[in-house]
Amino acid sequence: MIVLVDIGNSNIVLAKYDDKISQTYRYKTDASKSIDEYYVLLKDIIKDAEGMIIASVVPELNIIFKNLAIKYLNISPMFIGPGVTTGVEILVDNPKEVGADLVASAAAVISEYSDSAIVVDMGTATTLTYIENKVIKGVSITTGLITSKDALVKEASQLSQFEFKTPKKVIETNTVDCLNSGLLYGHLFMIKGIVAEIKKQINKDPIVIVTGGASRFVKEMFDETYIFDDLLLLKGLLNIYKKNN
Repeated sequence: MIVLVDIGNSNIVLAKYDDKISQTYRYKTDASKSIDEYYVLLKDIIKDAEGMIIASVVPELNIIFKNLAIKYLNISPMFIGPGVTTGVEILVDNPKEVGADLVASAAAVISEYSDSAIVVDMGTATTLTYIENKVIKGVSITTGLITSKDALVKEASQLSQFEFKTPKKVIETNTVDCLNSGLLYGHLFMIKGIVAEIKKQINKDPIVIVTGGASRFVKEMFDETYIFDDLLLLKGLLNIYKKNN
């Protein structure tokens, strides 16, 4: 059994692979937790692990998860980074700046969909990664949907937290529906606009794949030309693990 771990700025997502990727588990990212605290939290998921691969964008948690795996599982986890075969080439100004999450997702896209694609990852940030012939050519980064909502609620004294739901129309008549309309339609059109501009500038029409925790809030608002894959990053981790074992 292999444990696949995605350590993001907002959430840590885990899944077990044993012939197939099973149920996913999502926890709030907390860099203050110790090795033992994380083990108590995750032990029922990881207890039978024979291997572990991690994509992390939170460097301070890398040593925590590495030592957790060594101490409790007697295995050395693999981290996406230099020296790991991914099947993805990175052609940008500073390849080390490209997040492990983006590399893992690109590996999954190349393995399961196409050598060229635009990947929209809706997490703490919303990123749009352009992959051409198995090469990451560049990324566009903007504020994530939930990050935008939290910032707006924090700064506007008369607004309070609310749950996202698909708006019925653009112009609404009560505060919660107005917020849903503005934020969800705003993010939808932003993504469509950037995708359209990428295609215009490269003069090509690659497939577009949408993933990330916040993608579920806008899935119904996109047409069928957009491919949604909730497990994309985890599939990429599995693909990279197999390449290196």
